[in-house]
Amino acid sequence: MAETAQPDIIYTKVDEAPELASGSFLPIIQSFTKVAGVNVGTMDISLAGRIIAQFPERLTDAQRQPDDLALLGEMVLDPNANIIKLPNISASIPQIKAAVKELQEQGYNIPDFPDDPKTDEEKDFRARFNKVMGSAVNPVLRQGNSDRRAAASVKNYAKSNPHKMGAWSKDSKTNVATMGQNDFASNEVSATITDQNAGKARIEFVDASGNATVLKDGIKIDAGDVVDATSMNVKALRKFMKEQKEVAKQQGVLFSLHMKATMMKISDPIIFGHCVTTFFEDVFTKHANTFKELGVNPNNGLGDVYAKIDKLPADKKQEIENDIKACLDAGPEMAMVDSDKGITNLHVPSDIIIDASVAAFIRNGGKMWGPDGKEHDTLALIPDSSYAGCYQACIDFCRDNGAFDPTTMGSVPNVGLMAQKAQEYGSHDKTFEAPGNGKIRVIDGAGNTLHELDVEQGDIFRSCIVKDIPIQDWVKLAINRSRLSNTPVVFWLDKNRAHDAQLIEKLNTYLKDHDTNGLDIQVMSPLEAMKHSLQRAKEGKDTISATGNVLRDYLTDKCVNLGGRRSAKMLSIVPLIKGGGLFETGAGGSAPKHVQQFVKEGHLRWESLGEFMALSESLAHLARSKGNARAQVLADTLERATGKLMENKKSPGREVGQLDNAGTHVYLSLYWAQELANQNDDAALKEKFGPIAQNLESNLDKIFDEMNAAKGKAVDIGGYFRPDPAKVAAGMRSSSTFNGIVESLN
Repeated sequence: MAETAQPDIIYTKVDEAPELASGSFLPIIQSFTKVAGVNVGTMDISLAGRIIAQFPERLTDAQRQPDDLALLGEMVLDPNANIIKLPNISASIPQIKAAVKELQEQGYNIPDFPDDPKTDEEKDFRARFNKVMGSAVNPVLRQGNSDRRAAASVKNYAKSNPHKMGAWSKDSKTNVATMGQNDFASNEVSATITDQNAGKARIEFVDASGNATVLKDGIKIDAGDVVDATSMNVKALRKFMKEQKEVAKQQGVLFSLHMKATMMKISDPIIFGHCVTTFFEDVFTKHANTFKELGVNPNNGLGDVYAKIDKLPADKKQEIENDIKACLDAGPEMAMVDSDKGITNLHVPSDIIIDASVAAFIRNGGKMWGPDGKEHDTLALIPDSSYAGCYQACIDFCRDNGAFDPTTMGSVPNVGLMAQKAQEYGSHDKTFEAPGNGKIRVIDGAGNTLHELDVEQGDIFRSCIVKDIPIQDWVKLAINRSRLSNTPVVFWLDKNRAHDAQLIEKLNTYLKDHDTNGLDIQVMSPLEAMKHSLQRAKEGKDTISATGNVLRDYLTDKCVNLGGRRSAKMLSIVPLIKGGGLFETGAGGSAPKHVQQFVKEGHLRWESLGEFMALSESLAHLARSKGNARAQVLADTLERATGKLMENKKSPGREVGQLDNAGTHVYLSLYWAQELANQNDDAALKEKFGPIAQNLESNLDKIFDEMNAAKGKAVDIGGYFRPDPAKVAAGMRSSSTFNGIVESLN
């Protein structure tokens, strides 16, 4: 629930493991910062919270809550904004349905998700659900470009404590397969808007008879904006997938698909669905009528088939399951998300998020898990060729040179162009399946055709926009980072790609506005930039990557994983264009498994390091923006405490009996209090935290005895998507001694 008064810092309420961790860490934050006159409040951007906010008229007064995401969308335009954003669910349709079911069971009168809305009411419900689907949060909050890098303490720790890296063989048959033609990359057209064609644009479909249907109207385009259009031919897509299925079978490697179906919430689920129906073509052909009656949606994956056929008579259900097994047995073997449970690579689109899944198997020596529970080489399908070559270059480099050595390798920090829904991540409301054969065109503000593409029925069309101010800010941020860190910067732009050619022209213009003397600034295609950066990393050298929105995600997972770190341990700072700050805490891809373990045995292995670093940066920003010197003392001491935490290896372990997430918070509180007691910049803080540090240190054994007494037992948190805060607190704050010491600060 939003606070009545504007807090100094907003700490977001999210989902899954990060939210459970907040049950322990947030009370600590609020107690420590209150002493310095800093008010930390919360706003709810969880999937359940976002759904609840869409249906106020169906809920009781006690159940209603404001649309905190919309409120935060206004807040990020305020120069005083200071927001810490934890990882939240980027919801696929199966996740939305599961959240709705849970809310209904908790007494919320939320309507069912309409797969095929027909009535006006169903269409209205679907429109509301669409507002929470996919990465609904990031485009709203990211009103600035991204500065993402590993903190020095994290880099040093990773080098001193290298993670296991899978061995690469020169005989590895792992590769990437991509279309290369008839896809988004090859069909892209782009233009920079002038004063003459600025205004309100529209997208329309023109059929073979010349009849025009408006698909999207009122698109605001301003002079200086870069506007793209492109399409993917689905006949070519399906042909490609069938061919690669045979290639994988002939080569004896696993078949895997890698998409961004959460962020690219319109286009990528469609592509995913085509892969499902081509791999299991015999099943979908034979049972077409049954699947139509059941409302099976292949875009939701094979899991949707299993869920829907559960309603059938046992013999019919068994027949379909046998036919699915026959397809799987006919090969190729499929990469598995969970081989023990039979969860395939094509079960759920949100299970194969490309930046996490490909990064993981490259780090693992190019191997994924097969149906036999063993590791195998794999053929990774990345249908669109825009960035697929970067992954192939990485695979080739590792195959030729072996795995990277985390103790010596350099890093690839990123400056990402993402403000104001830049590039592909802002294309959702301008993405369509062609309703027939014909053309889809973009009409500019003057009524002239800006872009026109030939399409066939079912082809996927999308249009993207990059505003001019974010581009200027992106260039400035890259130069500033290069100078501050004395690190070369490479702009990943391909002069032969339509969109990138427009950005190169702008880059050449805006570079003249800055002092670049002494800086190493280069422009390379993504493929060449990847090869260049990997070679430098192998040599122990850092290289800043200045990229677009998609590559920002891909690189900050892939290069971090190669270095034996995780994106959850990255500094992810978004200097908002209006002057505020957004501080992100890393990725939450592993969060579901953490929750399952916590509920089963009371052990949460979530790593809160990203939250610690984000809080330190947030406090430092507050000190600068509000002139709060005590906030800077908190920031500096927290940074030192975090370094001490890593040096003493107090991160959570994987198993019961090892340190868990809440235990890490105990040690951080101890080290933070000690640093505050030992500093000499603020006498009042020194005096206040001296006794706290002493109490924590002298009671450490008692605190952990109280916490360990609750371990190894099942924990009821009252719900997966909307857990009960009191039950979470009981599970995550089980030491009354520790709680009492922390609360004595209030």
